[in-house]
Amino acid sequence: MDSIRLRLLKWLIGPVLLLNLAGVALTYALAWIPAQIAFDQSLGDAAAMLAARVSEQEGRLVLDLPPAAERALREDELDKVYFSVRDNQGRLVAGDAVLPILPARAGAPAVDGMVEQGAVRLVALPVLTGQQQGIVVVAKTLRKRGQARTAIVRAMLPLAAVFTLASVGLVWFSVTNGLSPLHRVRAGIQARGADDVSPISSTDVPLEVMPMVHSFNGLLERVREGSQAQQDFLANVAHQLRTPLAGMRTQIELLAGQERSPAAAASLAMMQASTERMIRQVNQLLALARAEPGLMRKTRMERMSLDQLLEESIQHFVEQALRKDIDLGFDLQPTSVTGDRFLLRDLVDNLVDNAIRYTPPKGTVTVSCFPHLGGGMLTVEDSGPGIPRAKRATVFQRFQRLDQKTNGSGIGLAIVRDIATAHGASVAIDTPASGQGALFSVYFPS
Repeated sequence: MDSIRLRLLKWLIGPVLLLNLAGVALTYALAWIPAQIAFDQSLGDAAAMLAARVSEQEGRLVLDLPPAAERALREDELDKVYFSVRDNQGRLVAGDAVLPILPARAGAPAVDGMVEQGAVRLVALPVLTGQQQGIVVVAKTLRKRGQARTAIVRAMLPLAAVFTLASVGLVWFSVTNGLSPLHRVRAGIQARGADDVSPISSTDVPLEVMPMVHSFNGLLERVREGSQAQQDFLANVAHQLRTPLAGMRTQIELLAGQERSPAAAASLAMMQASTERMIRQVNQLLALARAEPGLMRKTRMERMSLDQLLEESIQHFVEQALRKDIDLGFDLQPTSVTGDRFLLRDLVDNLVDNAIRYTPPKGTVTVSCFPHLGGGMLTVEDSGPGIPRAKRATVFQRFQRLDQKTNGSGIGLAIVRDIATAHGASVAIDTPASGQGALFSVYFPS
């Protein structure tokens, strides 16, 4: 995967390292060249001193160099010093014969050479005295120069390393700081919920990233419009179906109240059951449309009494529980929560309806609420077959059913999940203390 950070670092750190390397080389040259010139100047001074002591006697060149002066010339703790004086025929007048004969001219620079299989630095100086010409050569080994070069390198390497690390750190910091707006945009997107389609804030967004943010906001707007259209369609269809279904149920109830043959009565009972099932599914579709977290209107949120809401909602299930001989009980403590009254009623209806449907005859269903951790807790406990742990994570998905024996559309718990999410609440499934059945808990934060 390509990375802007790595690309910037690669294109910045490489040139910075090359520049630092060039700077080190230049600094080394600026430090070594003057030292080399000083060493060469010392050789030139020694050659000039010898040339000053050369004179002509009886048509020959002679060197007037006392032993003490020669010792002073040759004395050096590290390097060995050579010198020679030759006439214009190349004959040795004084000094060391091992030195090579060099062409000499005034102001000629020092050169490298070899003497006795050792590297030396040599300087040659022409001599003219009377009618005689000659050449003075002075050479010196390179140990002291090597020490000076080593000292320069040792002094420069730590400094070069510090500058290199500082340059790399500065590049890294600059790239990281420059990319921080991108990281903030990414963190903002990652922190969003799956249903959050609100536009990305363009505050503190770099100019180069602004077109991408605008394009992404346009995509979010299209997604929001598509989701809104889908929810509106679902709600409209559910509303349109409720009226004819309610009329059909009324007509079937009127027919069922009249004298009919057993076969006709059985058919009417089946029609009535089918109509009730269709009405329930339409109501669930309508609740699902209202429960979409991203579309819920925050203006409908209010502080309410959860225990009172439960007391009103449970009354609608008494007859359903009696038909199955189920003991429907409740333990309602004063509990206050913040929410949408209509959505919370849908949540309660789906939890209680599911509990009654899956609980066998002569079972029990208990609805409770009580304050918990500064918020409110709603629990619905039944003595039904329960929900296996392996399926507890999937039952909240839409159109998921535990079995095919119980009538239902498989969206009841999906509605519960969406409503809880819209209220910032959490839903958990557990096994009751009795070890039999299911325990649904909904925690509403303060």
